[in-house]
Amino acid sequence: MTESTSSVSERTSPIATRGRMGRVAGVRVAATGSYVPDQIVTNEDLAALGCDSEWIVRRTGIHQRRRAADDQATSDLCYEAAIRCMDEADVKADDIDLIIVATITPDHQTPSTACHLQRRLGATAPAMDVNAACAGFMYAMITAAQFIAAGNNKCVLVVGADLMSRTVNPDDKKTYPLFGDAAGAVLLIADEKNTEGILSYQVGSEGCGGDMLCIPAGGTRTPLTPKIYDDGLQYLTMDGRNVFKWAVRVFDESAKNVLADAGIKSEQLSMVILHQANQRIIDSAVSDLNVSPEKVFVNLDRYGNTSGASIPLAIDEAVRGGKMKRGDLVLLCGFGAGLAWGTALMRW
Repeated sequence: MTESTSSVSERTSPIATRGRMGRVAGVRVAATGSYVPDQIVTNEDLAALGCDSEWIVRRTGIHQRRRAADDQATSDLCYEAAIRCMDEADVKADDIDLIIVATITPDHQTPSTACHLQRRLGATAPAMDVNAACAGFMYAMITAAQFIAAGNNKCVLVVGADLMSRTVNPDDKKTYPLFGDAAGAVLLIADEKNTEGILSYQVGSEGCGGDMLCIPAGGTRTPLTPKIYDDGLQYLTMDGRNVFKWAVRVFDESAKNVLADAGIKSEQLSMVILHQANQRIIDSAVSDLNVSPEKVFVNLDRYGNTSGASIPLAIDEAVRGGKMKRGDLVLLCGFGAGLAWGTALMRW
């Protein structure tokens, strides 16, 4: 482990000064949607690769995950989630003013996956990708809200999607079982009567910890070569122990900052949705927040870590399961590679 990762906590100033706070009124979520591939991969299925099913459950809480078919790309999952979301809101492609896709597994380096999605939908809206890994959806949603608050957009489609199964090394027994493939979408609309919207948010990054979660090769720093493939540097590497410590700290501090900024006590929350990375991270992160377990939504056990899809997938399931309704106070937090995080308190 390099010095830059081992001392990230000590060498950075408190989250409150590192992160940037804000709030966005006049915005609400009109609809949600999600999509997961048909193929279910259980822990028992991974036993043939030498993965220990009991270890996976004990250390992560994951029982199964979804895997995309060989002929599916990230934009295919985006499209399915987006269509479900648009149908729910009875919104047509021409009604959309902007499309933002949060992903670290794009179809191509260029064009953006958002442009592929725009084409599939038949929309005329501008489209762009956001790369902030597991915090990507939060970055994308907050960006979308700003366009609406500025009066430039009335309807923005935000999609989080990743095919993480394509990024992990099957020979890495501790990392390979953690990840799955999925997509989730929300439709943000202008609502002048909604004086609350996003009551408070914080986004931030600690780039000095970037090598904690990293795909070393494939960019301009280390182009792909036959030797790179032989060395497995095209796969995700993760310093699990330090990522765990960082994630618990960043949620604790950013959540408290956001709640304090909004003047809301944790007991008033109706739902807490964290990035679905690890059950132990979720348990540790909310232990000091004074939130009852039934208010913390978890679907990690069925889907694993789906990166940018994690939060919108959970939101859609919570809404469709009747666990979130209009007027609820909902706390969302995504955290991951970058290192980057985004936390937001919304009036649903």
